Amino acid sequence: MSSCVFCAAKREQVIYRNDLCRVILVDSPYYPGYVQVVTNQHIKEVSDLSTAHALKIFALVLNLEQQIRQLYNPDKINIASLGNVVAHVHFHIIPRYAQDRHFPNPIWGEVTHADYLPSLALQQKNQQLLTLDLHSLT
Repeated sequence: MSSCVFCAAKREQVIYRNDLCRVILVDSPYYPGYVQVVTNQHIKEVSDLSTAHALKIFALVLNLEQQIRQLYNPDKINIASLGNVVAHVHFHIIPRYAQDRHFPNPIWGEVTHADYLPSLALQQKNQQLLTLDLHSLT
């Protein structure tokens, strides 16, 4: 589907891919460690997946959350799957900090800390994320 940003994606930083989905490092200056798990095929709803495929994707999401928690040490992890804007199954996994740009709101909500920038040390953890053995996740 060419109008879908995930189906027509050209500039994704894919850090892991299997036959069912891919993990994309989201380019966000405010949220280091923010990744998305996106199905390779255009699927509109999670319930359109087979149970086996849904469980495989959810296992990947859970394992990613654990690795991101260990690497980034956030105050909270947000996991979201909305699809209101892009009707293609995908999950957002976002490390959050009590003083980040939007906390306690979702990252697409109202800004609460306009001057927030993550530390350089936190930003550099993205390089470590790229070197994780993500093949062990599934």
